[in-house]
Amino acid sequence: MARDTHRVMPHKDGGWQVKRDGDEKASHRTDTKTEAEKLARPISQHQHTELQIHGKDGRIQSSDSHGNDPYPPKG
Repeated sequence: MARDTHRVMPHKDGGWQVKRDGDEKASHRTDTKTEAEKLARPISQHQHTELQIHGKDGRIQSSDSHGNDPYPPKG
């Protein structure tokens, strides 16, 4: 996996985590998904990474890129 994505995803021991691809440990762990999203978004914006929000089932529910979009956009 590339190191240009931050993810909000369930933690194996309960709660939610903010984790960057390639890192072994989560940078943040919270009780709620909302808290994790609030922490992850400014981190992703500052580091110009993609932010993917996962559901409890592990599937991606939403994705935002911060700073890596081509300009002008294709199409």
